[in-house]
Amino acid sequence: MARKEHKIERRLAAIFAADVANYSRLMEQDEVGTLHALTAHRQIMSRLIAEHGGRIANTAGDSVLAEFPSAVDAVQCAIAVQAALAQANLDIPDEQRVRFRLGVHVGDVMVQNGDLMGDGVNIAARLESLAEPGGVCISGTAHAFVRKVLPLAYNDLGSHVVKNMEEPVQVYHVADPTIMEHKQRRGKEASRSDGGRLTIAVMPFANLSDDPAQQYFSDGITEDIITDLSRFHELTVRAKSSTFGWRDRNVDGWQLKQELGVDYIVEGSVRRLGDRLRITAQLTDAISGNHLWSERFDRTQQHIFAIQDEIVRVIVASLVGRLGAAGAERAKRKPPASLAAYECVLHGRSLPVVEPEAEAEARRLYERALELDPNYAQAHARLAYLLTLEWWWEMSLSQSLLDRALGLAKKAVALDQHDRVCHDILGWVYLHWKAFDLAEQHKLRALELNPCDPEQIAGMGVLYTFLGRADEGIAWLEQAKRIDPYFDPAWWWNMVGVAHFVASRYDEALAAFRRSSSTPVWAHAYQAACCALLGQMDRARDHAAEVLNRTPDFSLTCLATKELLKRPEDTQRLVEGMQAAGLPE
Repeated sequence: MARKEHKIERRLAAIFAADVANYSRLMEQDEVGTLHALTAHRQIMSRLIAEHGGRIANTAGDSVLAEFPSAVDAVQCAIAVQAALAQANLDIPDEQRVRFRLGVHVGDVMVQNGDLMGDGVNIAARLESLAEPGGVCISGTAHAFVRKVLPLAYNDLGSHVVKNMEEPVQVYHVADPTIMEHKQRRGKEASRSDGGRLTIAVMPFANLSDDPAQQYFSDGITEDIITDLSRFHELTVRAKSSTFGWRDRNVDGWQLKQELGVDYIVEGSVRRLGDRLRITAQLTDAISGNHLWSERFDRTQQHIFAIQDEIVRVIVASLVGRLGAAGAERAKRKPPASLAAYECVLHGRSLPVVEPEAEAEARRLYERALELDPNYAQAHARLAYLLTLEWWWEMSLSQSLLDRALGLAKKAVALDQHDRVCHDILGWVYLHWKAFDLAEQHKLRALELNPCDPEQIAGMGVLYTFLGRADEGIAWLEQAKRIDPYFDPAWWWNMVGVAHFVASRYDEALAAFRRSSSTPVWAHAYQAACCALLGQMDRARDHAAEVLNRTPDFSLTCLATKELLKRPEDTQRLVEGMQAAGLPE
């Protein structure tokens, strides 16, 4: 008997393609948690697809492919899905959120055994890849069906090439107008908080060198341009935490205007060829898309600081005027004498110092930078920061590391009075010395030098928390997130927890600690104290056990002596809580 052949059916359909953004990173970070979230999100998506008259054809890996009889139904479903998933993500730390990109196209498909194939599917998948996480992109064909029927916000992203397709596809970003109104309102509020100043985003410069490991170099140049532009109070410069999330994505001025509330965009690239350096840079109006300035610099590597200064000077001249450009000369940082020293510092800055091996490598790099250039201010400051961390983690009351850190930090400020990092780190070291007035003095000076940096603003929250002004500390911490919604360091929730502890709000402290994506030993010690002070002894002992599991030689006396709390009563409550939880003296 002849084998029955499966018939291939052709039909016109609205194709809905979905895929998880940064899925590999999420799986590497937390495989079980990511799979659990993916399952929950797919259940929401499946329900909404069915409610809008669609059919799921395939769910391979982290993707979903569905078809609808109507483009209107498919686009309405896409908007509803993103709104529902955004709501489901509200209580999840940003770096753990599962976000889908969605694409919708109307075209001819082939159907075999319920699965979809053909060019229409390929186009939908390409549209999905162009969408931002949490966003929806539709084709020009789909747009023609829905633009007069659905009152949505459509933004033309231009034509894009699709693999194996002769003709490019017109792409539109689409969103619910209520969402767009919220984003526009947020952008207007940001503009008001900027006091009418022009707002600029410096996107991460692309690494065009043959070696991908050179990414730290182009990132470092980008960060330095951000820092230099931030010295001009006529400009509001979006922080690295805002702009680096757009790496490897097609930067669209309209999207950046809506998401970051910016007026202008700086983009560029870096290529190293032996001793030669090629840096390109361009300044674009975010609204019109017009290029205001672009330049290519082909120089030897020794000219890198002159190139950075020229980029800053031209941007300031273009946006602020010639008077501001003249002020650029006064605002320039003091460059290091050695390119090799500068490269050591850039490399050290790129390392995650929360990891012991990375911290040791960063320390080696900063010490090498000082060998190459003994008068390099930031190398002194950053080494001082690492030595302070090392002293704090050491279960010893020796002051030798802290002594050296203070000497380095003081020299850093003496070498460059106008460097924000140097003042910030000197304030940090003084805080560990419990010289609270000096700590506040230098922290405020650092804030004055860069008033729009969310990390600097959050640092003021840390300072005032330890000074015993908990509610003021929380206000500063929250302000950092208001000016930069993308600012989400792992320590932020832990510091909110400390602030609530200082205010004797132990339930709120525990809730904040639980929301952190990272729980260091000291945070477990604080949670042990909070639980004990609330009478939750089983939980208190669990946190104490975790402290001793990670740090067998832990001493509550050592922690209490080194902890940065100014008020004796705060330290006393911490000690009493840790003692009750069973932590050793």
